[in-house]
Amino acid sequence: MSYFESDGIKLYYEVYGDDSAKETVFLLNGVMASTNSWHNLLDTFKQLNMRVVLHDFMGQMRSDKPQGPYTFKQHVDQLLALSDYLNVDTFHLLGTSYGSEVAMRCAIDHPQRVLSLTLIDGVSETNDVMRAFLNSWKTLCDLEDPYDFFWGMAPSIYGNTFMKKNYDFLEKRALAMRKVDRSYFEGQKILYDTFLKEVDFTDELHHIQCPALVVVGEEDILKPVVFSRIIASHIKNSEIYIIPDCGHVTVFEKEDELKTLITGFYAKKQRS
Repeated sequence: MSYFESDGIKLYYEVYGDDSAKETVFLLNGVMASTNSWHNLLDTFKQLNMRVVLHDFMGQMRSDKPQGPYTFKQHVDQLLALSDYLNVDTFHLLGTSYGSEVAMRCAIDHPQRVLSLTLIDGVSETNDVMRAFLNSWKTLCDLEDPYDFFWGMAPSIYGNTFMKKNYDFLEKRALAMRKVDRSYFEGQKILYDTFLKEVDFTDELHHIQCPALVVVGEEDILKPVVFSRIIASHIKNSEIYIIPDCGHVTVFEKEDELKTLITGFYAKKQRS
């Protein structure tokens, strides 16, 4: 396991590929995820000759969980500190949900560092339904039952078809959740509060200068398609893809389609 310390906070990270890779991409977690959520995508970036950096945000899994709420600026500063530590001057950012929102904040504030954005199921503003979902998850966290927590939040993030076809897969994930300890739930509540406090930057999206790929599941009820359309309409050099029969967790639900979109997007950037 590799850890990097930024301002006294230890962050867990992983690096795949070597210095001979053409470019580096940071894959940024969703709020409930961890670095292992990305492992099925690693071969895609290997074929593109790209080095991959994964890390758990503070508040997540193997990283420190200081008292919060945090700010997206803190996440971005830690990301930049990690990139400097790895001698990476410029990089691509690919994030899902919470990770895509941190990615946008980074591209707004540090456009000279970000080569491109891939934004999966993200938002730049919130609504009452989104806030209600997160408040219900905080209640589940307070119960501190990992199995019930997973099944309590699953219907709000997975698409109906995926849940029907993949019950065994989801049950395994629910059972695996029993390995988490109390600190996981404390970190989750901090991250939910951070999201609710920080996601309000639609009017800043025009500052993003790099190309952007916006991807969203058509059946995402947590962060519906309308919010991805808002993002794409405010980023000048962007393209949007709406994936049919898909909920919020595109990285699991439509892995093959996502790999195709990623490959095409980065291949175009490498040819230009």
